[in-house]
Amino acid sequence: MEIKCCKTHVEHALDVFVAETKNYPILTELSETEKLSTTCDYCKEAATYLVANA
Repeated sequence: MEIKCCKTHVEHALDVFVAETKNYPILTELSETEKLSTTCDYCKEAATYLVANA
């Protein structure tokens, strides 16, 4: 499971990840190049973080 999110939705993304997978996520910041082309899964803002399990 991967959730790309902006700074506003990072806490929500972490909560959703734990609730759905019952595991702790790994939070990584996207590279500058990825930030330009990736939008938040919850809104249309640029994504800043990737919440994933690997």
